[in-house]
Order: sequence, then C-alpha cells, then structure tokens
Amino acid sequence: MHRDDLSLEFVRVVERAAVAAARTMGQGDRKYADQVAVEAMRREMESLDIDGTIVIGEGERDEAPMLFIGEKVGRGGEAVDIAVDPLEGTNLCATGANNAIAVLAASEQGGLLNAPDIYMEKLVVGPSSKGQVDINAPVEDNLKMIAAKLDREVQDLVVIVLDRPRHERLIADIRKAGARIRLIGDGDLSAGITAAVVGSGVHAVMGTGGAPEGVITAAAMRCLNGEIQAKLVLTKPADRERLKKMGIEDLEKVYRTEDLARGRNVFFAASGVTDGALLRGVRFFGDGVRTQTLLMTTVPHQVRFIDTIHAKDDPDVKIRF
Repeated sequence: MHRDDLSLEFVRVVERAAVAAARTMGQGDRKYADQVAVEAMRREMESLDIDGTIVIGEGERDEAPMLFIGEKVGRGGEAVDIAVDPLEGTNLCATGANNAIAVLAASEQGGLLNAPDIYMEKLVVGPSSKGQVDINAPVEDNLKMIAAKLDREVQDLVVIVLDRPRHERLIADIRKAGARIRLIGDGDLSAGITAAVVGSGVHAVMGTGGAPEGVITAAAMRCLNGEIQAKLVLTKPADRERLKKMGIEDLEKVYRTEDLARGRNVFFAASGVTDGALLRGVRFFGDGVRTQTLLMTTVPHQVRFIDTIHAKDDPDVKIRF
C-alpha cells in the first residue's frame, strides 16, 4: 500500500476538513467546528477507492454519529486502517489561536493500534534521543539523557507540556531538573511532530493526553524517525472494560512507536487550520482558498509540504501567489 495517488487523495481529505473548520474560526463554538470538520472529512473519504476502517476516530459508535471507531469508509478496494483527528485543537480553532490542524494517518490492515478514547501518558523525542529514554525513568534522568545526546546542557532543553492541573508534579520535576517548559492549551499531536523535527527548538513532549492522538503521533514518528513511548491511563472503572473489548489485557504495557503504528506502509497527512509553527492556516481570498499540508510516508520515505491553491471554477479567476 504505497500508491502515490492514494497519498494525494489523503491530502485532499485533510484539506477539505481544514477548510471547513477554518470557516468557523474564532466563532467560539468548538463543537460546531469539530462537527463540520468531521462531516467534510467523511464526505471526502467516501469517494476513495479503498476498503477503509476507522481504527482511531471520534469515539465509539454510541457517542459519535460518524467517523466512529469501526466505521467503514471508501467505495471498496484495498483494505486500509485509518486514524483521524478531523480537528486537532478544537478550542484553538474556536478562539482563533495558533496550531489547529486537520489530521489523518493510515496504514495497511492491522498497521495501527485500535486504541480507545482514554488518556495516555506520553514521552516524545526526536531522532537523536531515540532508544535512549524510558517513560518509567525519573524525569531528570530522561532530560539528562536527551541533553547528552544533543551535546548540550539540561537548561538548554525545551519541553512541551499540556497546561493541565494533572501535570503539576511533572512541571515541578522538569523545573527542578533545570529544563525550560513551553505550556500549551491544546494540540499535543502537533507538539510531538515539532519535537521530532531537528532545529524546531523543541526537544521533548511529556505528559498525559489522549490515546488516539498518541497513535497518530506514532505514525508521524515512523516517518520522522522520532520516538514515542506511552502508557494507557485509566481514570474510571469503565475504561478497563472498554480496553478488554478491544483486546487490550496488559494495562501496564509500555507502548513504543512500532507498537502503536506497526505497519510497513504508513501515511501521515495534516493540513493547517490556523497558523502554527509547523503549517500555515487556511487563507481565503476572492477567487479561492489556499491550504498548506504536510504529507509523510514510510514507503517511499518522504516528507513533503504541499501548498495548494483551490481556485474557483471561473473563467476570470485570478491566482495570487
């Protein structure tokens, strides 16, 4: 499953979701922003020549009307597992803040972990620190190891952490070790990608976020040669039962990149909704719309930035660069 035409079709899927979400930017309605992104993404996926299964989606069937875990998409063809986050950063889009994106990851059947929508503790690092950190080790030890591999001091490191009350202890440990912290309101998926890009100024992502985002981050790490380590976090009794239904028995397991995204052929596509460190947001002009998309594949191993002008079907259209 390494068709170039399929990868470009996935680009079209995330572009449509990004444009739909961007039209709601700053309107203060996060649920509506997510809804239109989901609807746009699903409509576009229905046109693909694949036998697609959503393994990471908007939640279980009873909670999500579409793009739920287990939903079938496409017109038939090659079996493909798909993980989606139609609008990562719903609050960011609703308030007009930076770093909202529309995201999709895919692989051959069985290539992505079917993870429930619960919490997951994560540690994300770039290629230099791959194989050198341990999510079960003290924060200080991991920071020292990252610094050593980057040939710098711990105080030179920048760690991204979601600004949540549950991270009070983690934040204290990072500060005690001497590293710097960039607190973010939402968007640990895009933060993870940034940590894996050399020269971004971000050296790690730590903390607890959504398990679905962890699987999609793992797909990106496969393409960027970074690493994610993760552990599922149970916050209520019902979580244990949900995991059993999905065949997950070992609740102490440390998931590594290849556990979360094990496929040989991995696709990752993300379009900017609002401007961010990684991608520019959707831009509207009189004769069309402009999007910027990151497309990454493992086979062939490529990272592409695609800047697209979606021009109106008008004989007098004017294209602006």
